[in-house]
Amino acid sequence: MFDKSTWIRLPRNVVVGHGVLSQAASAIAELHLRGQPLIVTSSTPRKVAADRIAEDFKTESISPVIVEVNDASAKAIEQVIERAREVDPGYLIGVGGGKPIDIAKLAAEELGRGFVSIPTAASHDGIVSGRASVPDGDVRHSVAAEPPHAVIADTTILAEAPWELTTAGCADIISNYTAVADWRLARRLKNVPYSEYAAALSEMTAEILVGNAESIRPGLEESAWIVVKALVSSGVAMSIAGSSRPASGAEHLFSHRLDQIAPDRALHGHQVGVGAIMTAYLHGGDRGMWRDIRRALESIDAPTTAEELGFTREEIIEALTTAHRVRDRYTILGDGIDRTAAEELAHTTGVIE
Repeated sequence: MFDKSTWIRLPRNVVVGHGVLSQAASAIAELHLRGQPLIVTSSTPRKVAADRIAEDFKTESISPVIVEVNDASAKAIEQVIERAREVDPGYLIGVGGGKPIDIAKLAAEELGRGFVSIPTAASHDGIVSGRASVPDGDVRHSVAAEPPHAVIADTTILAEAPWELTTAGCADIISNYTAVADWRLARRLKNVPYSEYAAALSEMTAEILVGNAESIRPGLEESAWIVVKALVSSGVAMSIAGSSRPASGAEHLFSHRLDQIAPDRALHGHQVGVGAIMTAYLHGGDRGMWRDIRRALESIDAPTTAEELGFTREEIIEALTTAHRVRDRYTILGDGIDRTAAEELAHTTGVIE
């Protein structure tokens, strides 16, 4: 008897393009969310977008409450939850890069409120996914949360964001290649749940960026359009899968381990990009696509070496040989890489000299 079932939660509205920030209030109105909104943002995104959104709401006799957060921490999440309990908002809006959006998402999950995502930088696929990054001491964990009811991404704002944030978003998406390869491997060897549809969608997003890498350039709205479409697709793939598997494999374990070794030294997307170069080699050697990944990253000015990331040779080797311990997720790293093998891997792929 066939008894398989699934429950896929996706955004109701995705509004992307030139000047769409001015449509935020009307797009949210279509969701029929009731009550006063609580806007979670940080200093620069507030000036760029949050204050404008608040003014647009006021023309409709709605007065949002704005909360600024300075970092992605458990304390910041609690700060937002406490403020929300004071004002009892109908829903939350995350405005900014990864930190305000993840904090708003987690607070909304805890409060049982709706959530709307308004990114000001195309830095990662969390802008649309049902996953959020939770701080836990010196490491971060990806946990399930409700995906946003709507995503509003203004490409005029995204194109003006710091270029390194955009390249980090690109690298994060390009690493989907190795995440899916790890997912397939885990299905074959450990019988983990697997979705052909989610895997295909995730790989397609990586192909979009690798295929368009030479046309992704600073300050171009067309580039912001390509990147945000890929980020949306990647987030949807995770929602379909019901896990972060379509976009998180050994390259993410490597990045999380680097965060433990030296927190905040490099951007998450840049770390997983370098990790993807090496894990792609493990999956295919010279027959694999690690060279294509490296060329695509070089084309968009993303780091491809330890030096460009800001890590030493020893730190890279330590991360490679211990990354498998970060979480219980089977990947190409298996139960760990021998130090000599790790050195050869990093050297062959050009990550270390």
